[in-house]
Amino acid sequence: EVQLMESGGGSVQAGGSLRLSCAASGDTVNGRCMAWFRQVPGKDREVVAVLDGFATSTYANPVKGRVSIGLDIPTATLILQIDSLMPEDTGKYYCAAELRRFRRGCTTGTMNTEYWGQGTQVTVSS
Repeated sequence: EVQLMESGGGSVQAGGSLRLSCAASGDTVNGRCMAWFRQVPGKDREVVAVLDGFATSTYANPVKGRVSIGLDIPTATLILQIDSLMPEDTGKYYCAAELRRFRRGCTTGTMNTEYWGQGTQVTVSS
């Protein structure tokens, strides 16, 4: 089992940047597909970025070019760097991970989400 804990959210002005972290504990994250999702009240949770078990990343269209996902294996920390923040980026950001390791084909459209963190709030003002 994997436990996930997000941090790094906050309130920023449009055009600013944030670096979100997701600390994983329990079972290893090596080879595991992991991702960031976000959700605003009244809407479905949506995927932002996915990093598969082979270090290949995919991004949702609304954030392409502004977001970078990465995994620091020694510290088991998943990072999401968001630049050029817009008010539309406001939401609660969640870290997720798959149960199965080294599964091919994990992308923004095909990820399974067996493990979730509690989320961290991001608020972008105009």
